[in-house]
Amino acid sequence: MTDGRIQIGVIGRPHGVRGLVHVHSSATDEASLVSYGVLTDDHGERWTLSWRSGGVAELRDAQGKPLADRTAAQALVNRKLYVSRDVLPEPDEDEFYHSDLLGLEAVEDGASIGRVVTVHDYGAGTSLELDTGLILPFSRVCVPEIDFPNRRMTIVRPVEVIGEEEHAPKEKTAKGAGA
Repeated sequence: MTDGRIQIGVIGRPHGVRGLVHVHSSATDEASLVSYGVLTDDHGERWTLSWRSGGVAELRDAQGKPLADRTAAQALVNRKLYVSRDVLPEPDEDEFYHSDLLGLEAVEDGASIGRVVTVHDYGAGTSLELDTGLILPFSRVCVPEIDFPNRRMTIVRPVEVIGEEEHAPKEKTAKGAGA
């Protein structure tokens, strides 16, 4: 994101009738969301939360008031929660926040093949989706270099993405007399 925020969670379905909600955390430790203090949502509203068991949280608005009831909780389902980038720790070497990758230009053999628009992570490995519709595995083999200052990454597409015919050696054809 360009506004200095990173998505850290999503408000899920209500829990019970007293305004509690499930929160799906993007953090390694879901309880760390409490330590970030004020979170903002994709509507610009400010929230603090306290955890209950099983991924259930109590949300409080900017005035410190908890959600009134299940109806209020239902109205917030699927709202994304963000934290200011400056309160997060710097990632380790070879680790990245998804938002750092968004917008990077993907360059293959010196030519641009698109920009990163989505980072997918379904548990079996991270992949990058470009604005051209191309989806690439996010691995050191396919992305050997990332240049954050110049907002570019070098891409080496695997055979499964390009297609074997482009990687196969070209057959030489015989030309000349007597053929």
